[in-house]
Amino acid sequence: MPTKASILLVDDEENLHEALKLNLEIEGYTVTSAYNGSDALKAIANEYFDLIILDVMMPEVDGISVAETVRVNNNDVPILMLSAKNTGADRVLGLKKGADDYLTKPFNLEELLLRIEKLIEKSKKLQVKESVADVYEFGPNKIDFKAQEAITVNGNKVDLSKKEAMLLKLLIENKGEVVSREKILQVVWGYNVYPTTRTIDNFILNFRKYFEADSKNPKYFHSVRGAGYKFTPDE
Repeated sequence: MPTKASILLVDDEENLHEALKLNLEIEGYTVTSAYNGSDALKAIANEYFDLIILDVMMPEVDGISVAETVRVNNNDVPILMLSAKNTGADRVLGLKKGADDYLTKPFNLEELLLRIEKLIEKSKKLQVKESVADVYEFGPNKIDFKAQEAITVNGNKVDLSKKEAMLLKLLIENKGEVVSREKILQVVWGYNVYPTTRTIDNFILNFRKYFEADSKNPKYFHSVRGAGYKFTPDE
């Protein structure tokens, strides 16, 4: 049975941290711990999370800086901020810097769990783009997702691996938009920890061989440096 979702818990207060971690795991979440801002940023760079629970007051790199860095890197993971400060100004600052929700300590555990569930649900709904039919055609190419096969630019029939079919579907569902490598590795590979970008690059090279008239000057499958990959449909 798949786990509910993966959460990065960032709080330097050890007793609270351990109690929260235990309760989240009881609810079925996979929890990764970070006790300071620097470790949190390292974890975010290497793993996919469905939610970040972020304490504001931490030594060195505080929660506000972490949230800011996450958003500057175009990572739209939901962030729930925890703070011992209960002033309107602090709440506004947290939300301004990228938090999706803000809870003051001490908080009610039931309320926290409810907010976590809502944020993850909302995020998952936003990620679902238009669904693609079982058969998709572009240019002279045709992909049959159900049969896991394709007719290539040269009219040849090729069998697609399950991962090839999943990656094609994801890119086509998001046509015209850049899909980040994090999203690809999470959706297609189901990894929490990312392997190298080469993994995806090799798939994109195969797609160009199958579907592009000139694989050196691709029309459909593009790598966007530092951002991800994009499928561009016919005009």
